[in-house]
Amino acid sequence: PILLGPLPTPRRAGTTQAGARRRDMPSRNGRVHVIIPAHGNRDLTLACIDSVLHARPQSASGLVMSVIVVDDATPDPTLAADLDRLGTTGAITLLRHATNRGFPHAVNTGLAHAGGDDVVLLNSDALVAPGWLEELAIVAYGRPDTGTVTPFSNDASILTWPDPHADTGDIPPPDARQVHMLMDAARTANAGRAVDIPTAHGFCMFIRHDCLDATGPLRTELFAQGYGEENDFCMRATRLGWRHVAAPGAFVGHVGGASFGMARHTLMQRNLWVINRLYPGYDALIRDHVARDPLAPARRRMGVVLWRRMSRAQGFSRAVVLATHSMRGGVDRVITERARMWRARGIRPLILRPANESSPHDTPGFCIEEDCDGTQGLKMPVLTFRWPMERDALLAFLRTEGVRAVEWHHALGHGPRLRELCMALGVPYEMYVHDYARLCPRIAMVGPSGRYCGEPDIDGCTRCVTALGSLLDPDGEEHEGDGGIVALRTRFGHDMAHARQVIVPSHDVARRLARHFPAQAVHVRPPEDDRPTLSLPELVAATPVPQDMHTIAAHPRTGRVRVLVAGAIGMEKGYDILRDAARDAHAHGLPVEYVVAGYTADDAQLLATGHVFITGRYGDAEALSLVRAQQADIGFVPSVCPETWCFTLGLLWRAGLPCVSFDIGAVAERIRATRRGTTVPLSMGVHQLNMFFMSYGPRTLPP
Repeated sequence: PILLGPLPTPRRAGTTQAGARRRDMPSRNGRVHVIIPAHGNRDLTLACIDSVLHARPQSASGLVMSVIVVDDATPDPTLAADLDRLGTTGAITLLRHATNRGFPHAVNTGLAHAGGDDVVLLNSDALVAPGWLEELAIVAYGRPDTGTVTPFSNDASILTWPDPHADTGDIPPPDARQVHMLMDAARTANAGRAVDIPTAHGFCMFIRHDCLDATGPLRTELFAQGYGEENDFCMRATRLGWRHVAAPGAFVGHVGGASFGMARHTLMQRNLWVINRLYPGYDALIRDHVARDPLAPARRRMGVVLWRRMSRAQGFSRAVVLATHSMRGGVDRVITERARMWRARGIRPLILRPANESSPHDTPGFCIEEDCDGTQGLKMPVLTFRWPMERDALLAFLRTEGVRAVEWHHALGHGPRLRELCMALGVPYEMYVHDYARLCPRIAMVGPSGRYCGEPDIDGCTRCVTALGSLLDPDGEEHEGDGGIVALRTRFGHDMAHARQVIVPSHDVARRLARHFPAQAVHVRPPEDDRPTLSLPELVAATPVPQDMHTIAAHPRTGRVRVLVAGAIGMEKGYDILRDAARDAHAHGLPVEYVVAGYTADDAQLLATGHVFITGRYGDAEALSLVRAQQADIGFVPSVCPETWCFTLGLLWRAGLPCVSFDIGAVAERIRATRRGTTVPLSMGVHQLNMFFMSYGPRTLPP
C-alpha cells in the first residue's frame, strides 16, 4: 500500500560509538549477501566485483560474505561471458533476467535469493577496500533499532566526503589504491561511530535482516528504473521505528551515475517529486540534516588523519601558516610562491582562509588547505574549524603539524579571529602588506572623483567612506562600535608593532606607511625580480618562449597603434580611463585600439566603441602566450590607484612591451627604476593619452 501523511519526527541522537552486539538484539547467522545489479559498463562492473572479492571479511569478524550478481539482461555479450565465468568458478552467485527490468527489480531478485539474511546493496560502479563490510556490520548491530547503514563516499549526496556541497562532477573518482587509503583513514578516524541520517544512500546500503523483513522489498511499481527507491524504503522503515545511520569509519568509492547514464537527471527529478508526494516534509527533513551537518566532525577527523599521514610520508616535521583572504589575485600568487619556497625547505605550508566566506552555513572560523596534491596523488581535503567553538581542536592540529610561525598576508574576512589565533598559538608572526585595507576602508584609496584620493585627513576619509561605503567585512571588527577609521588604523599599528617583521612589496608602500606609522620599521621584499640591469630586449631573450604561443588566436592587425591592457580591469584598475579613451578614439577617428588580455567590469560598453578587443579570462599558464600573441605595440597599466605591486606589469615586460602608466604607486616606481617604459600624469585627459600612444606608431612586425 502507498503510505501518505507527514513523516515522524526525526531522531537527533547524533554520534554514538557502536560496541559489541547487545544480547537483547535479534540474532543473525553472520552471513551477509552483497547484491550487485549489473547491466552495462563492463570495466566498472568487473572492477567492483573484483574489489568485493578481494575485501572478504577477516575470519575473526564472524562474518561470512557471499556475492550475488544480478545480470539485468546486459546487452554486452562480453560482460555476460565474464559473469558466466565468475559464476562457474563459484566466485559469485549469478542470477539473470531474460529482459531488462530495471535496478529495483534486480535488487529484489537478489533479496529473494538472500533468504532473510543481512544484505548490502552495492552499485556496480562502486569500489570497496578491506574492512568495509566489517565496519558496516559493527555499526549495524551497535543499536537494536538500526535498520540501514551507509558509508562515506566521494559521491553520495549527504554522505559525500570531504565536502557534500562540492560539485563532484569535476572531481575524478578515486582509483582502487586511493580507495584503500581512504578506507584505512576512515576507519582510523571513525571506527565504530554511528551518526543518525534521515535516509540511506542506495549506492552502498547495508540492511539488517529484521529491518528488511519488517519493511519489505523495494517498490518496483513506483521506481521501476531506479533512483529514489532506497529513500522510499527508508521512509517506510522509519515509520516502523527503524533508524538510519552513517558509518563514517568506512569509505566506499563511487563513480556516480554510471549505472544510469544519460537518464540520471530525469530519473532524479521525477522520483524526487514522487517521494515528496508520498512523504510530505521529506525535503525539509533533508534540509534540516544539511543545516545541522552532524557528519562534519567525522569528515574532519578523517581529513586530519590524511593530513598527518601526508606529513609523515613527505618528511615534514615543521609547518608554517600562510594566512590570507578567500579571494584570488595578486595575493594568492604570493601565497603560491611562498608555499613553494617553504616546501623546498622541508617545511609544510598550511594555507589559512576565512571559513565564513566559503562555508555554506556562514560559520565564522578558519579553513586550512594546501595548494598541491598530497600523499599518493590525493588532494588534501579542506579542514574547517569554527571559532571559538572549535578553538582547541584547531590549536591541537596546528601544534601537531609543528607550526613554528605565521605569515599574516591578509586579514580580510577574518575579523579579530586571526589576531586571536596568533595569540593563542604563541608563535611569532610576520605581517605582509599587499594593499591598503588596513588604512582605507575603500581598500584602493580611490575617492569620489574616481581617482586616487590623495590620502586626506581623517575627516576627509570619513566623508569618502560615508559617501561611497566601506568594502571591508560588513560584520567584522572594523564596524564594531564607533571605532571607524581611527580604530582600524590603531589596530593596524598594534598588529605591526607586535610582528616579528613587517614586509612590503615596494618602496612606495614603505613611504606611504611611514606617513601614518613613522616609528614602524618595514622591510621591502619585491615579490618578483625586476632585474633592472637587464634591458627590455635582454629580459625577453631570458624568458622562455611558451610552447603554445602559436596555437592562440590573435586579433588581426588593423593598421592602428595597438595598446595592450592585461588582467581584470575594474574601476580602480582604470576601467573608466579605458572606456573614455576608446570612445575618444572612435569620436575622432584616431588610429588607436586597445586589446584587453583578460576581462573588464563591463565588456559590452568597451566593445561598442569599435576600438577595443577583449580576449576573455585566462589562466596563469597561458598568460604570456596570450599577451605575446596579440602583437601589441605598447603595454598600458591604467590603474588610477597606487598599486602596491602589479604582476601584470611584469607580464607585459616579459612579452616584450614597453609600458605606460600613470605616475603613481609601485608601477610608476618600477618603470622609472628599470626604464622599461614611461609614466604620464594622472591628470592627463584621454584625448591627450590617445595622441601620446599614437606617437609610438605601429611596430613593424615579422611576416
